[in-house]
Amino acid sequence: MTPFTTLIGIAAPLPIANVDTDQIIPSRYLKGVTRNGLGEGLLAPLRYDEDGAERPEFILNRPPWRNAKILVARDNFGCGSSREHAPWALAGFGIGAILAPSFADIFYNNSIKNGLLPAILEAEAIERLLALVADPQSATLSVDLTRRVVTDVAGREYRFDISDDRRDALLSGLDDIGRSLAAIEAIDTFERRHLAQVPPIPSWPELESRLG
Repeated sequence: MTPFTTLIGIAAPLPIANVDTDQIIPSRYLKGVTRNGLGEGLLAPLRYDEDGAERPEFILNRPPWRNAKILVARDNFGCGSSREHAPWALAGFGIGAILAPSFADIFYNNSIKNGLLPAILEAEAIERLLALVADPQSATLSVDLTRRVVTDVAGREYRFDISDDRRDALLSGLDDIGRSLAAIEAIDTFERRHLAQVPPIPSWPELESRLG
């Protein structure tokens, strides 16, 4: 995945709590075997009417938020099912960071593994940012993962929480497999030392012959 350091872009306000994964990407969009096209279904119940036409009043259907790279939401974003398609759909639309007071655990971890930053801010900071980014003149934010800081157009800074381990994963652009491969020399050294101290369990035919 692409390393995440700093993201500067339009932020869209989504002042809704408990946005679940079926709202983020409804199951009817999960017919393919790749991630391609999932951005079209992002937040479909809110973006489209019953006939599939865009709802003009919805924030992501209006300029400049149609090109949003950051989403500001309320508590428990990503609750519901464990579908990994949810962060895929957000990334497919162009969203690289979500700011909220809290996230559902599985969605949070899936986002990190797919290079999407879920940044946890104080509820008071989120309310202030929701008001700011609702105005096109102040909708641009900077998200600096290195410093764990969001900066608004007036230069005010808002700190966010993320563990060192998850921050390093996003900064390096390595998922769990990539991080394991990066430590392959240490893993090989451990296995050689371990096998020298504890020989492997023999196969069943050999073990059976020993048991008589």
